[in-house]
Amino acid sequence: MSDIRLKHQLKIITIPVFIEIALVMLLGAVDTVMLSRYSDNSVAAVGLDNQLISLVFLVYQFFSMGAAILCAQYIGAGLHKRLVQVVGMALVVNLLLGLTVSSVLFFFAENLLQLMGLRPELMGDGVVYLRLTGALSFFQALSLTFSASLRSADKVVWPMAVTGIVNVLNILGNYALIFGHWGCPQLGVEGAAIATATSRAVSMLLLAIIHFRVHIRRFPINYFIPIPWQELRNLLKIGIPAMSENISYSLSQVVITYFINQISNEALAARTYCYNMIMFVYLFCVSITQGGDILVGHLVGQWRHQAAYVLGNYFFRLAMIITISGSILLALAGPSILHAFTDNEEIVRMGVWVLVVDVFLEIGRTSNIFAGSTLRATGDTIYPFVVGVIFQWSIAVGLSYVIGIPLGYGLVGMWVGFAIDENIRGVILLLRWRSGKWRTKGFVARTTRKPPY
Repeated sequence: MSDIRLKHQLKIITIPVFIEIALVMLLGAVDTVMLSRYSDNSVAAVGLDNQLISLVFLVYQFFSMGAAILCAQYIGAGLHKRLVQVVGMALVVNLLLGLTVSSVLFFFAENLLQLMGLRPELMGDGVVYLRLTGALSFFQALSLTFSASLRSADKVVWPMAVTGIVNVLNILGNYALIFGHWGCPQLGVEGAAIATATSRAVSMLLLAIIHFRVHIRRFPINYFIPIPWQELRNLLKIGIPAMSENISYSLSQVVITYFINQISNEALAARTYCYNMIMFVYLFCVSITQGGDILVGHLVGQWRHQAAYVLGNYFFRLAMIITISGSILLALAGPSILHAFTDNEEIVRMGVWVLVVDVFLEIGRTSNIFAGSTLRATGDTIYPFVVGVIFQWSIAVGLSYVIGIPLGYGLVGMWVGFAIDENIRGVILLLRWRSGKWRTKGFVARTTRKPPY
């Protein structure tokens, strides 16, 4: 496959992935935007809840992330049976994991929010939202697995279409249930939770139907007797480091949010508004990296490491240019956007400075997203985990706390600490990518390659 064809295929994959991820982000941001018309306190409570929900979704990505990497390499090597085994194992384990975690979120919602330091005046809204979205979160565990499997086979249009449908349902549900339109009761935060949870359930059902019709039509029982332990071990080998790194990051963000919560309700609300805006800045970086990593996985499965390296460098440069341009535009437009969300001038003031600092943060974040994800796609999973844990807690948590609270620079000072963390990790992971040590980490031995099926 020539460089020109690879770049063309990257574009074909990236555009649907871009739209899908934008819609996924929109699904979470819609609650924030629509609740901002209800009250700033509701936004603060839901923002803290979503920190915990995001952590849960990263746990669910444990096996789906590993399945996506293995599927991409097995497709490149033409190993259809192993592809089916990996997806089947990931679905079963994610279902069991999802049901367990959903039960914990439902029954211990208040205890978890107390541990996170949610203020008493926000606790009512926080518990309602977490219980409802958490109880049905197992649907997301299955959705992530179906979506990862479809993406690895270049069938990226289907997850995009499903996410679009689900967003429309969520917006309509929010409109009806938050504000009491179309004869529905005005439920506020509870209405947002019902709409979001229901939308995620619909998403899973649609993805399951599509997956069985266009990708893996059946899972033959003889493929799983005896249990394919090697595929489970491969899933663990990828999933544990990847999940651990992401959980470490999310836990560090939970701790940081706890610190922000100690500053003021305004700081927590400003963080929530800015976070939902910034997500769309690094959206292209995430989407082109996920699209590119599918192709990198295929190339690694074919033992075409130099082509994988050249392709990776190409989409990294593209991601950096677009992400930094977007962050500059967001910083310039920040005051106007924030005033559209809230009339509280203290929230606007903090948010404006956060968006300025974030321009520098995105340089490091883009490097991190690219290098960390692409190293995992090649099978190099341990190194990003070790680097992530060390710096997330020493710099992102430790330094940001010192700057923000003891030194008195508040939310903006903490964002400076985040920027330092992202840039240090970005440099270290880029050096690893350029060293080429990942070339020996793949899961497909040269001797097991078969013609593509």
